Amino acid sequence: MIKYFRLLLLPFSLIYGLVVLLRNKMYDFGLFKSASFDLPVICVGNLVVGGSGKSPVTEYLVRLLSDYKIAILSRGYGRETKGFLYADEHSTAKSVGDEPLQFYHKFPHITVAVCEDRVTGINRLKDSHELIILDDAYQHRKVKPGLSILLFEFQQFFSPQFLLPAGNLREPYHGYQRADILLVTKAPESLLPAQKKKCLSRFSKSVEDKLFFSSIQYGDLKSIGGDETLSCEQINGKTVFLLTGIANPKPLVNYLQRFSAVMIHHDYPDHHQFSSGNLIKLVDAFARHPAKEKIIITTEKDAQRLFDVTIKELLLNLPVFYLPIKISVKADEQTKFDQKILNYVSDTARNR
Repeated sequence: MIKYFRLLLLPFSLIYGLVVLLRNKMYDFGLFKSASFDLPVICVGNLVVGGSGKSPVTEYLVRLLSDYKIAILSRGYGRETKGFLYADEHSTAKSVGDEPLQFYHKFPHITVAVCEDRVTGINRLKDSHELIILDDAYQHRKVKPGLSILLFEFQQFFSPQFLLPAGNLREPYHGYQRADILLVTKAPESLLPAQKKKCLSRFSKSVEDKLFFSSIQYGDLKSIGGDETLSCEQINGKTVFLLTGIANPKPLVNYLQRFSAVMIHHDYPDHHQFSSGNLIKLVDAFARHPAKEKIIITTEKDAQRLFDVTIKELLLNLPVFYLPIKISVKADEQTKFDQKILNYVSDTARNR
């Protein structure tokens, strides 16, 4: 049924695609102005609606470039505020968005800010920082970043892609040509040559030098309400109640199923603002389940939306943990990947 509904939407995708194509051409020809800046500006983005692993890549850059005074600038998707805001100790997912709040909690030594207009945001930050990372700004053509990293989720290469609203593409696929680095995310740890060849076939031959592959690397489970940590091996034999509000929870589900045979998944859309009703449903199901050994697990991004005082109270005294993730660039590519980024930042900073 969904397949046929998408076919009905294809004429609207054609109209949408023509509008986006015209808009991009206006920027390409200089009829619409893009602002450039004299400090390093790195854009992390993707072509599709939904997650391709932008947050772990942004965090990778923060660690790689830790010698610089960094600011992360995001739109703050899902926030209930407007304009330019700094993330601080009073911030919530509702005020700055879940991903910026995650960055703030994880990297208290850097600046995290949100602003719909990235030009305004950069102008507010540029004089007091040495480097700005734009989270999810590939389609924000008002800014001309110095380095664009475009992400592709591995599984996307094995299914047809359509423009909105029939599919998930924000712009025509050839938009990848604007990027300086193409990074395939969530690839298998043991990537087969045939799989790599399949991915390469989706691009022109000229991009081979800037195409890289990465995998998800899961950490230890961390308690939301305290300092307790658990290895995933320690959930062996436990019933897992999984709470997610992310675009693609399948890799996480597959990973946790290695350790627990019984999983009850409370699945919500990406960036879902958990309500008291959602949490009451989870808590009731947890309490009614007869298993003696059980645990509630969520993602690090989703955990940011559980810090709301009202929601937090519902989870008191329950074993609620989140699972952090990192990206791991393929070993034979990592030095080259890192060096491309480090060279850009050092050269730009020196010229400044």
